[in-house]
Amino acid sequence: MSLILAIDQGTTSTRAIAFETRDQGLTPVAVSQIELSQHFPRSGWVEHDAAEIWAATLQTCREVVRKAGGVARFAAVGLTNQRETAVLWDAATGAPLHRAIVWQDRRTADLTTRLIAEGHEPAVQAATGLILDPYFSATKFAWLLDAVPGARAQAAKGEVRLGTIDSWLIWKLTGGESHVTDASNASRTALMDLETVAWRDDLCALFDVPRIALPEILPCAGMMGQTDPALFGRALPIAGSAGDQQAALVGHGALNPGDAKITYGTGAFLVANVGAAPVASTRRLLGTLAYQAEGRTAYALEGSIFSAGSAIQWLRDGAGMISESRQSEAMAQGLPDNSGVYLVPGFTGLGAPWWEPEARGTVVGLTRDSGPAHFVRAALEALAYQTRDLLDALAADGAPPLKTLKVDGGVTANSFAIQFVADICEVEVERPAFQEMTALGAARLAALGVGLLDDLKARPAEAPALWKPRMAAAERERLLSGWRRAVKAAIIAAPDRAQEPDG
Repeated sequence: MSLILAIDQGTTSTRAIAFETRDQGLTPVAVSQIELSQHFPRSGWVEHDAAEIWAATLQTCREVVRKAGGVARFAAVGLTNQRETAVLWDAATGAPLHRAIVWQDRRTADLTTRLIAEGHEPAVQAATGLILDPYFSATKFAWLLDAVPGARAQAAKGEVRLGTIDSWLIWKLTGGESHVTDASNASRTALMDLETVAWRDDLCALFDVPRIALPEILPCAGMMGQTDPALFGRALPIAGSAGDQQAALVGHGALNPGDAKITYGTGAFLVANVGAAPVASTRRLLGTLAYQAEGRTAYALEGSIFSAGSAIQWLRDGAGMISESRQSEAMAQGLPDNSGVYLVPGFTGLGAPWWEPEARGTVVGLTRDSGPAHFVRAALEALAYQTRDLLDALAADGAPPLKTLKVDGGVTANSFAIQFVADICEVEVERPAFQEMTALGAARLAALGVGLLDDLKARPAEAPALWKPRMAAAERERLLSGWRRAVKAAIIAAPDRAQEPDG
């Protein structure tokens, strides 16, 4: 039994990957993936069907088990998931009571605005590392309980369950035997104390979320339950779990203070390891739990970009300017420069360091000569500008300058975009040969959990690709000045505009 079944449940798809453990390394041997339907019932609202997520998880896992030679070859299951997405389900039937509220969703902006006005944000941030924003799960949980008739009364009697996607899938995988979450996912709810790694009653009361409905918090590596034998032919231990960005940190092997990675997917997420104690950000980055394993807890600072790859998806599916995402690289390279066109992809608000939930997508600098290629180039360049914003905030919080920025995610196949990241951020960019860092991190945690690995250290089989900065300083500053003006325009245009952060 040398195989790990890794489940990677993301925002746009669900996939399963079988990894073989050998010589303290992990090698992928089989994969299956299913796209996930997106639901947008109102402006700023984003939902997923939790039942669809479960069906896709089961189908992809069974397909991978078959491809890899049968369940007898598997030692454990590891799980990684889109974070902050909130699910409410019936404890008796296991049926979801509402569509899942996705991390991108902004429907609770009025509630977080009220809590900020009442002065609660400093205490919440001190306890959890998080600011008050619709991004996090607590206000989503409260909204679900209020929106579903009778749900609050059921919650008081222990008849419903609340959880993020990891909790939902572990519940279904174990046939309702385990209502648990891992510490990294729990740290994204705004209900967990970062230092004690436990739910706080005062936060549950503030957000009106009954603690009885929440899952038990467990470490990221170790026993979380056994799969129902009927699912795959025999029971498998669920031995590892982490939110997707923390799992990617583990996948990259960014285990030491000062190590950092950014994942360019639907959104983009910078996670910087800060060591064994939480660090309080003064630049509105997020304090978060990186992972809890091997008897220790590691913490991180994180910056979240809400729209990264989704901006390219919008150009393809919404604006119809490209027919395939891979066209974007050639179109961008076909222009000598950006001609002063900037796209601020605030489709679901702006994340760190701005935290403007009411911002919307903004394009500035258009002329009669502007065409689809300018939109495409501006969307790709926005990845780099937003990354620079995060790195500047990280440096202002006292983090040491990065020697190398580790990257992963689908957008990193675009060499134009990644070279522009290196140029704008003035840092060497490293992309691993194997790209599925979230799944690899989940597999590594599960393999550690059942003793197939001795530690979490990365042992890549192939050398990474590297991009070095080559842009002149004056050109970099000219482009960044244009970007800052564009962000100001996006914020000013927001219905309830926020103040620009210092610096």
